[in-house]
Amino acid sequence: MPQSQLIHYALSRPGGREVNEDACKYTNHKKQFCYVVADGLGGHGGGDIASQTATNATITTFRRWPSISSNSLKSIIHNADTAIRKHKETAPNLANMHTTIVVMLSNGKHAAWAHIGDSRLYHFRAGRYINRTRDHSVPQVMADAGDISERAIRYHEDRNRVLRSLGDERSLAIDSISKPCVLQRGDAFLLCTDGFWEHVLELEMEAELAKSNTPEDWIKRMVIDRLLRRAPSTYDNYTALGVFVQ
Repeated sequence: MPQSQLIHYALSRPGGREVNEDACKYTNHKKQFCYVVADGLGGHGGGDIASQTATNATITTFRRWPSISSNSLKSIIHNADTAIRKHKETAPNLANMHTTIVVMLSNGKHAAWAHIGDSRLYHFRAGRYINRTRDHSVPQVMADAGDISERAIRYHEDRNRVLRSLGDERSLAIDSISKPCVLQRGDAFLLCTDGFWEHVLELEMEAELAKSNTPEDWIKRMVIDRLLRRAPSTYDNYTALGVFVQ
């Protein structure tokens, strides 16, 4: 199978908040790709530091060991968590900081991903949404149990109750790692924080994808035509990173 070309576009904004606690980064190293999005939590300056620390550690780890194996993804998540914990030890005022993370790795032939928290990865094939990561959150547990619908996760009163995060006091369980999937021409991926997916439905992601020739077109259409038209004035930071397989 020939190596596919991957093109991407990322957008991160503070929304209706003063500080953007989201972060996103990308690297292409030895013809392998790493994309990462994080949503920091903790307040008082801690959230933005946590997300930046996690994304920086992700890129550093990947560039040392560029691979799309399960072990590589586990190392990335573990090292990002360790980096935050070490930072907290040197800055007591940041003791409460933690962050979600979603990472996708690719060699142009396959892709694999992992996540912690409620930042998501969506996979689209032939223009249709076929897969997404499952949130580590209270509403996701309720949806999986059949107590609420998938759509209701977006509006549930406990939607911000994340059950796992990097830098949390609890030991980190790293079990949300996908098996490598074979890429097909026309595949698209969306990595995003909850400030984005709360305001853009999956069918709307598909609709805007059908109109878009590039990841930049896609992301901007979803932001301008969907998110900004319905988000309240105090809406959360939002980050979206789109990847097209050509």
